[in-house]
Amino acid sequence: MKEYRVAGHVSSFLPEDKEFKLVWADEFDGPELDTDKWEFRMNFWGKPFEGYTDRGIRFDGRSNIELHRTEKDRYYVGPTLQTASLSFDLPRSGHKPISGVEWPVGELHEPKFMHRFGYYEIRCKLMKEPEIMWAAFWTQSPSIGMAYDPEWCCVESDIMECFKKGEITTGNIMGGYGAQRRQEGRVFYSIERPDDFHTFAMYWSPTEYIFYCDGNVVSRAHEHVSQVPQFLLLTSEVQGWRKGKGGPPKVGPVFRDDALVIDYVRVFDEV
Repeated sequence: MKEYRVAGHVSSFLPEDKEFKLVWADEFDGPELDTDKWEFRMNFWGKPFEGYTDRGIRFDGRSNIELHRTEKDRYYVGPTLQTASLSFDLPRSGHKPISGVEWPVGELHEPKFMHRFGYYEIRCKLMKEPEIMWAAFWTQSPSIGMAYDPEWCCVESDIMECFKKGEITTGNIMGGYGAQRRQEGRVFYSIERPDDFHTFAMYWSPTEYIFYCDGNVVSRAHEHVSQVPQFLLLTSEVQGWRKGKGGPPKVGPVFRDDALVIDYVRVFDEV
């Protein structure tokens, strides 16, 4: 891997056989969330989602953002950040362009950032208890699953997901989230020193995906490659709010804090 220096911050390390330029980044210098770059994900599958919150964001003064689990009505919840919205998440607008027919999704707003191809990288420190609140860095588009061919309506790319301490999963989801859902390049692997910072990245070209952890290739996928711009997401979601897993955990007599700590998110274009 080849060093790419960013003034005043930790360097990125990019594939040696290619040239890149930085096109978008958040170094999280703080003291507040840059709302020109990020918004909170508050809805899921057409309605407000109780497991999401717009609280729990902190800056540590060392150029890191922390996504903490927090409390709502005595249950744990967590913040998720995104640079645009999934159409299926938005509450229905109630607009009826034809008598008796309601528009099935909400009204999309202008995305803060969407991009196609390039190198996508995060440096982060994972939660101590991902079994309670899991972490992810991934890309999606507003239109996943809205057409048969995933190449033209999005491939969800999970650059990093952590559901169990010391274990990471990486891979793509194609065909949306219904009966046509399928996966490619899905792997599970262990990381040493799970309480330290690690980098996770994806190289996305018109013909393939290559996924990295700490500069090492962990997975590849090439069967279906998205040809449309996608947006970024940073997830810190408490387990159990969706179906299964016995429901979300309640806050006990003592609040147990935990957080996903992110040093930076960077997007590079191949020159």
